[in-house]
Formats: sequence, structure tokens, C-alpha cells
Amino acid sequence: MFRAKSFVGVLIHLSLMAIIVVAMIVGFFYIYLPSATNHGESISVPRIEGMQLTDAEELLEQQNLRYFINDSSYNSNLKPYTILTQDPSPDAKVKENRKIYISVNMKNPPMIKMPKLIDGSVKNAELILKSYDLKKGEVTMVPDLQQNAVLKQFVNGQEVKPGELIPKGSVVDLHVGDGLGNTEFEVPDVVGMPVDEASVLLVGQGLQIGNIIYVQGSEEPDGTVLKQRPFAEVGAVIRVGEFVDLWVAGEEPVQGIE
Repeated sequence: MFRAKSFVGVLIHLSLMAIIVVAMIVGFFYIYLPSATNHGESISVPRIEGMQLTDAEELLEQQNLRYFINDSSYNSNLKPYTILTQDPSPDAKVKENRKIYISVNMKNPPMIKMPKLIDGSVKNAELILKSYDLKKGEVTMVPDLQQNAVLKQFVNGQEVKPGELIPKGSVVDLHVGDGLGNTEFEVPDVVGMPVDEASVLLVGQGLQIGNIIYVQGSEEPDGTVLKQRPFAEVGAVIRVGEFVDLWVAGEEPVQGIE
């Protein structure tokens, strides 16, 4: 056993012990530990957003990385099992065997309540459908006095009432009023009447005044209706809300300036 025979020997002995301890510390922290934990070695996380889960799984395995599905949602515009998000983000530096957290697109859409589109406009229906992740399908104009108003809503050919459950992402077809109504009646005959009286008669029957064309050189008094379209022929019918054009004798009145 080594024994120091002098003060200098003691110092040498202590110095040797200090060197050994320092060497052990340096060796553990800067040689053994880095080699055991791959210290300083990192992997760039690949971009897997937008990939199919099976393809992403293979890529991560090649990079010595793992994945964990921590969320899922549904997007009708993407294929099932498409990766929507990832954490850490692409190009982040991580250790081998790091777990990548992902969210994926569900295979089956969740069921949601059908919103109320009835009585609103087509434009309003489009905004509501978009907010519910639904799609506007075919718009069919049907006779009704409510012009451009949604009257009925359909999914897969079946009428759906507000509040009924439908798959998210469904295509919703609409029946929309054409503003003309469904009531048909014989075309009223206003030829020979003063244009003011003819207008009152037509409007009173739910019709609209279309173009008024003034004709000069007629033998009829000014302001008399000379012709109309559609014609008041036998069997001719018209629907509520439709237009009637009039040809009127005389010059077009000059609008006064106030």
C-alpha cells in the first residue's frame, strides 16, 4: 500500500486522486453518456401531413420514429386516414424513437343535425351549409310566390327536416321558389282599355307590368292599349307573378323634373 513519506508525497498522492476523479467524471459525462444516449445526434422530422397513414407509418419506421394518434376529425374532401396534423412539426430535430403525435381523417362521417334552410335565401343557405361542412347540391326552381326562397331541403332524394340527423359532408339539394306562384288563370284582355286602368286590373290579378311600348300614328286615343303580350286568346293561361307587355297609343310621357 502506498504511503507518503513526506509532505510532497502527500501532495502528489492527492493530485493523483484528483486526476483520477476528474478523468472518471469526464469519461462518464463526455464519453459514456453521449454514446449511450446518442447525445448530439438528432433526426429531422419528415413532413407526413397529407399522407396516408400506411405510407406515413412506413416512412417513420425508416427514420426510427414512432407515431401516436391523439385526435381525429372528418373532412369530406380528403381520403379516409389522411393525416391532418402532426406534432412535432416538419423539420424539427428529435431523438431516435421519438413519438410523433398525429390527427387523422375519419373513415365514416359523424352525424350532425340538419340546419334550417327553409324560408331563407339560396345565398344564406350556402353560407349555413358551408359552416356545417355540408355541400349545396342541385337547386330546383318550383312554382311559388316566394322568389328565391328555400322551400324544401333533400339529402339523397329524401326530404330532411331541420334537426334530423344526417352524415357530415352530405350534399343537400334545394327546392326554391321561382316567384311566379302556382295559380294559373285565363289571360285577362286589356286591349282597348286606358293604360292606367289596364295596369290596375293586371296588378290586381297578381300579374306584373312588363315593357310599355308607345306607338304613334294610331287612330285610337292616346293612352289606349293597342296590343298585349301574352295575347288574350281562347285557352291561353298565365300564372301569378308573370309579366304582361303592353303597346300603348301616343307618345311616351315625358317625366317631369322636380
